[in-house]
Amino acid sequence: MPSRTPDADADADAGPAWTPPAGKPPLSTRMMRATWRGLPARRHEVGWEPGLVVPAADGSPLLTDHYFPRAQGDFPTLLVRSPYGRGLPWSPQYGLLFAEQGFHVVLQSCRGTGGSGGVFDLWRNEAADGQATVSWLRTRPWFDGTLGTVGPSYLGYVQWALASDPPPELKAMVVQVGLHDPYALFHADGALRLENALAVGAGMHYQHQGMAPFLRATLRLRRRLRDVTTALPLRGAYVSALGSELPWLDEVMTHPDAKAAYWRGASLAESAERSRVPTALITGWHDALADQTFEQYDRLRRAGCETALLVGPWTHTSALQRGWPEVFTESLAWLRAHLYADPSGLRPTAVRVHIGGENTWRDLHDWPPAAAATSWYPLPGGHLTQQAPVDSAPVTAFRYDPADPTPSLGGQLLSGTAGPRDNGTLEARDDVLTFTGPPLTEPMDILGPVAARLSVSTDTGHADVFTRLCDVDPQGRSVNVCDGLGRLRTTGPAPARVTVSMSATAHHFAAGHRIRWQISGGAHPRYARHPGTGESPLDATTFAPVRITVHTDSALMLPRG
Repeated sequence: MPSRTPDADADADAGPAWTPPAGKPPLSTRMMRATWRGLPARRHEVGWEPGLVVPAADGSPLLTDHYFPRAQGDFPTLLVRSPYGRGLPWSPQYGLLFAEQGFHVVLQSCRGTGGSGGVFDLWRNEAADGQATVSWLRTRPWFDGTLGTVGPSYLGYVQWALASDPPPELKAMVVQVGLHDPYALFHADGALRLENALAVGAGMHYQHQGMAPFLRATLRLRRRLRDVTTALPLRGAYVSALGSELPWLDEVMTHPDAKAAYWRGASLAESAERSRVPTALITGWHDALADQTFEQYDRLRRAGCETALLVGPWTHTSALQRGWPEVFTESLAWLRAHLYADPSGLRPTAVRVHIGGENTWRDLHDWPPAAAATSWYPLPGGHLTQQAPVDSAPVTAFRYDPADPTPSLGGQLLSGTAGPRDNGTLEARDDVLTFTGPPLTEPMDILGPVAARLSVSTDTGHADVFTRLCDVDPQGRSVNVCDGLGRLRTTGPAPARVTVSMSATAHHFAAGHRIRWQISGGAHPRYARHPGTGESPLDATTFAPVRITVHTDSALMLPRG
């Protein structure tokens, strides 16, 4: 390990030399190594300083645990700020594993969580409290002036908050299945991402209290999910599942307009647009925050910032479970390259993606790669063709009834129900249209953003349209690849035209497989059901069924890899 000499000013402020305490972490990585194969070998024994008090920007005490290598010499520091507590899984996966590899790890509970003082306020305090923590680090005798950050989900948001005005010590970031725009976590084109909102409510309210309360809350939410999501009105119904009113959850659910004053300052997209901090981004194709990761990669790349992207076959949670060996190895390589000047673990290309349908990895120089866009058009009888239509005639119609909403199945969610699923039962419903191409005579790779250009008319003027790409194998099994939802606001009998982003994919359609385009009027409770009246889904107590007609000039747009 290379040794560092702190700046003279840092030496002057540091006080007496630091003597490592004798405490050992209450957990070991033995269980981690038994769970996952392929983790890097341990380099150091680990020591532990629990319950340190760091003053927040407003003076509130932020409880902080310090993990460190039991070895001589200087080591860089990783800052991990979390609203989910400092126990499982954060202690072993971040405190212990990274300290074993030669890093001081500062694991801190955000304001108002995990025993820290003050009141938790979703997103508003993280930039100031991150800066306050770095100021505290400068007074530590073991801090050598080299800082990195790492962490998933909201732990990614606090990294972007610090990067909005990066301290000079910040040399690298690793954002794993990370958040930068809270609005986009809770809403899609004005439609409430209901299941995500409930999952965030349970996680934020209970996880920092410990794994047992969190697991009980998660099971209670699962048992009561149907009752909560079908309640009339929907507003406030979550209390029976989450156990108490959460004012911040009420606020995020009741502000569907991204331009509302409530959301001002919430998005940290601009942190990437002007960043010079080398940043590695990690996500999964079925991560609820995948699109946010792709957006930040694009911003970093356009800003000329050094960046890398890893996309695996994961959901938001499985990236930190079965995907952890790849995620940890990627994270460690990036941090060693930029905090230790050791690039030996970096891969040769900026991008690595998992190819669905053939279960392989592919290295790319950029994302999305250059691809020829192809359009597929719906035909009567449920067929899908690449031949462009000559007019905008109706193809077929279906009736969406909010009283019996089209159910959601898999896809990009925070919960364990995310991911690829057999869509057979869903596609058998009368309110789900499918358009299927002929068996492919040769393989086809789709790499990049997928979108649907919809030409749709309704009889009420109000509707949502959920659109999904599926891979149908020779036995007829239909599995979802990617999807998206758009909100229709039509006036008069003429069809409305809307383009719906369906996220992105890297998928291999094998010869003999068929491409399927699925269209419906919603996916409940992933998205709150549209009442069909234009009224807020939170307050609606009456429903109006909607007849939705799809026209021939609709198109499924696929990037051929």
